[in-house]
Amino acid sequence: MTHSLHPLTIGIAWCLAWGEGREPQFDLSILQQMREALRQGKDVPDTEALKCLLQTVRQLQGIPKDYFPDKITDLQDNYANLWEQTTRIGLVYGGATKIKQYVFESAKLPEIRGASALLDRINLIDLPAFFKCEELPEDFPECYRARQYCQRVRRELQHQDQKLQQLWEALVPELVIYSTGGNILAFCPTAFVPDLVNLIEKRYTEETFTANSCAVGESFRLLELRFGLLDHPIEQTKWLDWYLQDNKRQTNPITSAYFGQLKNGQPWKYLFENRKNFNEITGKLAALFQQRRNGNNLPDSQRPSRRYPPMFETHPYLLRDDVEHRLAIAPGSRIPDEPWFSDALARKRIVGQRTKGEGSRSQKWWTENSDWKWQLGQVKTLWNSGYLESWVVKFRRFIEKSHYRDRYYQDISKQKIGEARSLTEIGNAGNGFVGYIYADGNNIGGYIQKELKTPQDCRRFSRDIFTATEESVYHALGRHLKPHQLNGLTGDNQHRNGAIIYPFEILTIGGDDVMLIVPADKALAMAQTIGEEFERILLEGEKIQPREDYRITDSEIISRSQDCHRYQGKIPVTPSRCKLSMSTGVLITADQTPIYYAENLTSQLLKSAKKKAKQLKKDYDYHGGTVDFITLKSVTMISSNIESFRQEALTKQEKGKPKLKLYGAPYTLHELGGLIETGEKLKQSEFPRSQLYQIRSLLERGKQTAMLNYRYFRVRLKPENQKLLADYFEKAWCDAKTNNGNLAPWMSLLEKDGTTTYETIWRELVELYPFIVETTEQPSQTEARLL
Repeated sequence: MTHSLHPLTIGIAWCLAWGEGREPQFDLSILQQMREALRQGKDVPDTEALKCLLQTVRQLQGIPKDYFPDKITDLQDNYANLWEQTTRIGLVYGGATKIKQYVFESAKLPEIRGASALLDRINLIDLPAFFKCEELPEDFPECYRARQYCQRVRRELQHQDQKLQQLWEALVPELVIYSTGGNILAFCPTAFVPDLVNLIEKRYTEETFTANSCAVGESFRLLELRFGLLDHPIEQTKWLDWYLQDNKRQTNPITSAYFGQLKNGQPWKYLFENRKNFNEITGKLAALFQQRRNGNNLPDSQRPSRRYPPMFETHPYLLRDDVEHRLAIAPGSRIPDEPWFSDALARKRIVGQRTKGEGSRSQKWWTENSDWKWQLGQVKTLWNSGYLESWVVKFRRFIEKSHYRDRYYQDISKQKIGEARSLTEIGNAGNGFVGYIYADGNNIGGYIQKELKTPQDCRRFSRDIFTATEESVYHALGRHLKPHQLNGLTGDNQHRNGAIIYPFEILTIGGDDVMLIVPADKALAMAQTIGEEFERILLEGEKIQPREDYRITDSEIISRSQDCHRYQGKIPVTPSRCKLSMSTGVLITADQTPIYYAENLTSQLLKSAKKKAKQLKKDYDYHGGTVDFITLKSVTMISSNIESFRQEALTKQEKGKPKLKLYGAPYTLHELGGLIETGEKLKQSEFPRSQLYQIRSLLERGKQTAMLNYRYFRVRLKPENQKLLADYFEKAWCDAKTNNGNLAPWMSLLEKDGTTTYETIWRELVELYPFIVETTEQPSQTEARLL
């Protein structure tokens, strides 16, 4: 009797036992018995050669984490069995590319929703189905829920190519390292690497027609899984001792580019150790991936080229669709305006409808039109959209098990709540305005390079990030939103009045990035919650095992990072203690704003937030999240990019006077909490709205003019309202740094060149004013944890 092994250890053992040929070294039944015995911690079949292989795998896994030889020959002395093991193990990496180009190709929400759902299905279900991942429900819950569909995927593919039967026999779920975030990384018996990478690319093309994808693979020796790339023979590998013999070898520009630059007096051995591990071979796959993605044919490869993307026949006298002018097949009868669809666009639309659970009546344009059927042998059949599960269904599953359940549903029966079908319905919960939230992880790349040194590390990290990202979104939705009853809709949407909906749309949650649409008045609070919950889940754990790997333990770094916050109000600073965080772009705009335009601006805001996070990390060792946002009242408000707009329209500098920035964004998460609180108090102060706008217009006239007018209008308020502004705006944001004075409505910022820049949050407070709710029932972060 032995202890059960890590799934990836079983996968490595499977590859070694299979060997490098298309036929296994041992009888397939023996391999299956071995796999089952290792899973259950039982003795393996009594085969001497098989036991020797397992002993080798256990020896690999038993290498101490801190062990690193100074000479390559030390490996031969200490791990002779691993040194002599020549059987190579395949490693495959692939997934979708140019995802935004595919998802946002159409400007209509149903097609965008369908494109995102189709890619999610391929990423999370179809590709793992090749490995029979439905057999491991704890590790692959999506596949387990779609287990019948997974079996059908393999059956239908095998029906097209009988040779795939051999591939299915060679693949087991323990080979998959991760399959989230739009990519898959998995081990594979060496002989099947070309078949698997071609099948991955083919799956995307067959299901989507137009989505770009790429997959590459390579084989490696067993020792390379632990110590990175090695030469053949191994003893010719230029190891640590070779570099230490000559200082010029360490300082060579090529060496520095590959291993990195020394910092804080670190020994050069530190750089070498951080590079020579499993991360190095995944780096090689990433380089091959990039080469093939760019259309280059890989050397010594017999694979079909990716240089030529799918092309669709057109004709000058035939109808085309309205998106990319591809050849149209049939009109969408019973759809408003009856648009003509190409095959690629029709699949997006029908997947979008089925994801939202729209009834069979609205799908008749697809199900009752024979033009959409494909000829398969002697019969014509409709394309099967497969197993689809919307994000709302997943959110509902989360709510049922969370402490938000009773407060979220209140007296509403969950069976009566449907999904929002359009931006108009989401905007109905936000007075005609919606908020686009686009979040992405910070410090992810650096953490991967420094901390992930084994396949097990990669597997754990991928699942932790995906879980933290998904759960943080659900926490934000559960804390800030509640079901909304539609009212006041007109035109084509009038029949929906009275329906109760979940007022949000999750466009994508993949890996460490998130894009969703919510009512405008909740967007900023939700962005803050997503960032805070992401860090909290990684540190404290809910569905993941909390690990100290993510925690910042240096008290000096934690203390110094608190100095970056401009807000010094009543909300206490909670230091960011997580090495990983999220930056977020938020766009508040009318629900009629074209999605492609909104997505472009939100992406720019995310870039700005990430730039701010990078700068704060450099200047203050701040590792927390940042948020940038802008409020649009008109689609044509910004004709150029946001950075240019702020530089040209919102930055003023006259000769001999300090620079004035008429905005305060981006913000740290702590500052954003302070901004929301200040906005609430500003509304409570009953500050006349006309005077709010007047002060905003006077900002560009100069520092003193704005200060004078602000104080003039402020002293005209009731005493208790003056105190609100003094406590929550002036003292919290505007105290002078060099004396006891106050600069309201300005904040001073000391630049690196010694000059002072004055910035203000007043413009953003005024823009947010219509979306501020005076009293909020949402609990604080501390209260929410106690619920």
